[in-house]
Amino acid sequence: MRTVTLVSRHEDVLALVPALERQGFSIAASSPTEFADRAGIDRPAALLLDLRDLPQAAFELIRTTYRDTSVLIVLVGREQLERVPPRLDVDDFVVMPADAAEVHRRLERALWRRFGVDEQDVVRCGALAIDLANYRVTVAGEPVVLTFKEYELLRFLAVNAGRVFTREQLLNRVWGYDYFGGARTVDVHIRRIRAKVEVKGYRFIETVRNVGYRLVPSAQREPVAE
Repeated sequence: MRTVTLVSRHEDVLALVPALERQGFSIAASSPTEFADRAGIDRPAALLLDLRDLPQAAFELIRTTYRDTSVLIVLVGREQLERVPPRLDVDDFVVMPADAAEVHRRLERALWRRFGVDEQDVVRCGALAIDLANYRVTVAGEPVVLTFKEYELLRFLAVNAGRVFTREQLLNRVWGYDYFGGARTVDVHIRRIRAKVEVKGYRFIETVRNVGYRLVPSAQREPVAE
């Protein structure tokens, strides 16, 4: 969950890579044209989009493709502040040149706000904790053993807590667009996950009738009486 793609040709952006890697981020760099051409293939946790050399059409394509799945932070020159109006649907912006410490802190804050991911790369949803770096899940401190697909499905719901996804969307996002299984696959995996994590009175996954599933936002999550 600490994968970051820098979309830029500028040396002041590429110079951020060593410092961000020392903070535990996995960094990839791409030119604007290359990244726009393969938009949707990679799914980094965060994108740093340099608007100084990113055409508006390419920016809109990338923003539309990644808005639901990745933190979007745009980089602008001081003379380009008009490109980040209040209505712009991104997570944050940085005026360049900026030092790595500022970019690091903005990344951490954006990941926490969007996905509930802390500095230890752990998603915390009440009593549920998902250690993204080590593929570990605990409930109230007790470890839970999940299969790979169970883990991936729970992780996806957790980093998008509060959002409702249809079974078809979950199939596409977790199993992939080339998977030919039916929607019942999702129901079976949700049932197995619930049996493993919804213990000691906790309830995490909500069924939205005739729609799909969501992980209940942490603000509403409380253990119920046994």
